[in-house]
Amino acid sequence: MAIERFSEGEFDAVVIGAGHAGCEAALALARTGCSTVMLTLNLDSIAFMACNPSVGGTAKGHLVREIDALGGEMGVNADKTALQIRMLNTGKGAAVQSLRVQSDKYEYHTQMKKTLENTENLRIVQGEAQEILTENGSCRGVVTTYGGVFYCKAVVIATGVYLNSETITGEVRQKSGPNGFQPATELTACLANLGYSIRRFKTGTPARVDGRSIDFSKCAEQKGDTDIYSFSFLSDALPQNRASCYLTYTSPETHGIIWDNLDRAPLYNGSIQSAGPRYCPSIETKVVRFKDKERHQLFLEPEGAETLEVYVQGMSTSLPHDVQRAMYRTIPGLENCRITRYAYAIEYDCIDTLDVLPTLEFKKVKGIYTAGQINGTSGYEEAAAQGLVAGINASLAIRGMAPMVLRRDEAYIGVLIDDLVTKGTNEPYRMMTSRAEYRLFLRQDNADFRLTEKGYAVGLVTKERFARYQARKALYEAAMEEMRVRISPKKADPYFLPKGYSPLTQAITYADMIRRGEKLRDICAYFGILQGYPADVLETVAVNVQYEGYLKEEKEQIERAKKLEEKELPKDIDYRSIEGLRLEAREKLDRIRPINIGQAGRISGVNPADISVLMVYMALHTK
Repeated sequence: MAIERFSEGEFDAVVIGAGHAGCEAALALARTGCSTVMLTLNLDSIAFMACNPSVGGTAKGHLVREIDALGGEMGVNADKTALQIRMLNTGKGAAVQSLRVQSDKYEYHTQMKKTLENTENLRIVQGEAQEILTENGSCRGVVTTYGGVFYCKAVVIATGVYLNSETITGEVRQKSGPNGFQPATELTACLANLGYSIRRFKTGTPARVDGRSIDFSKCAEQKGDTDIYSFSFLSDALPQNRASCYLTYTSPETHGIIWDNLDRAPLYNGSIQSAGPRYCPSIETKVVRFKDKERHQLFLEPEGAETLEVYVQGMSTSLPHDVQRAMYRTIPGLENCRITRYAYAIEYDCIDTLDVLPTLEFKKVKGIYTAGQINGTSGYEEAAAQGLVAGINASLAIRGMAPMVLRRDEAYIGVLIDDLVTKGTNEPYRMMTSRAEYRLFLRQDNADFRLTEKGYAVGLVTKERFARYQARKALYEAAMEEMRVRISPKKADPYFLPKGYSPLTQAITYADMIRRGEKLRDICAYFGILQGYPADVLETVAVNVQYEGYLKEEKEQIERAKKLEEKELPKDIDYRSIEGLRLEAREKLDRIRPINIGQAGRISGVNPADISVLMVYMALHTK
């Protein structure tokens, strides 16, 4: 029987989904004055951490700081709900150091829901989206399975892993979203009819165990850091370290059980054929792929302050429950563990992002944006970054303003989105520092210098955020001026000579001292400079001084690349008719429709010779 439709009202925008992408999109729209509806299958799943209870990590921490610099919420919420904070990769260069917090997953949900509920211009509704209405090639509204029609000018689809989702554990396959939440079964057909290319991806999660059944004395404790900074530039104090994580390993017995039961593993018996995450594989994949390894790292992470459940990071699996029970009990510290939630794999529908513009808008219908795991990415941080950009661009379009497209030299977010819309992905995409060719510029300590003015220009960064940015920038500039002060050999030699240096023959700047390998904190303590400056400002000063030569070279590379980004390509260009282009290049260019020469050059299958042909064509046929 057909459901009778009724109007739920007129709005500027509708956000479908309330995960990390949906939350950022909804907040970006509402905070910039757009009347917004957020549709979610279950209000209890808002900002729910279905996988590991953490925010940040290698490259992901960069994304969170960029989200915060642009006016997003993830960093603020992560600081509020942190159980522990650490800086990863401290033994490596500044470009790859990343913040990570262990979050209270239940408090994270509660605080984000509270923020959303108290945001003006935002209405939250529990319901499932069934259809997106269009009119004359533009978005017109969203219809729920109950017949409610939310008329709107823009929609952001942020459905996560819920589209036609199925969980798989051993021989058992169930229609379900993560953590037992209901799946979204109605929207995929609509997306296919609109012209999206639909694909099927997979991810998974490990078991949770009762913390009382773990012998932590057999594991290595990992405490939080106390001398770093927080995620949000708005946070006045470092989050308190309220809990520890623990390191343990698989054993030869663990691997033996996996090998003995591969015929029951959905990943190896043909039950699962969809693409899974390369950089977060299941334990059975790690054992099979790395046969020479006797053990694999596992991290025991608390799920929250008010629960005894512990997340076993690194032990994702879809093996049957009886195998999981035996397997987990071969791990040091878990010999007597009691599993509270068994691990599972989950398959879901997503789209091909080659159908999407750099604004995250659908190429075939105006006003429809996608963000998060529906775009084929993995991870809370990647999702939140896309949700923020989709929400900002939907808002800008509604307000009749130019879109915001971040370049690869401006942000990890720019790298993420450019990779998706230019190269596409055949497996769940994960951000890594190695993906960013200008990563020395894209450090997490300078995210506000790179992006806060952009966030303010689009109306998302508040006056308070912007004032803090200006104050920090002023302190940084003053500190850099002091670093350029020249001091005489007479004043400098007492510092250097005891360290084995030869006497100086000419004046030296404090910056020169850092380039000689000295630590800024030692220089400040001895010469009495830069007293009272915040530690995060001094870190940015030290890094910029230390890597000044490399930064100069990288900036020159960026300027050369920008010249290609400035050469825009006409939207109606007929690539198939351009003589001299190879057949593969014609097909790829016609499929992706790059917005400029720079993007065209990053398309797989388009080589430098094709770009030369394209530039000659542009010179002859455009003014």
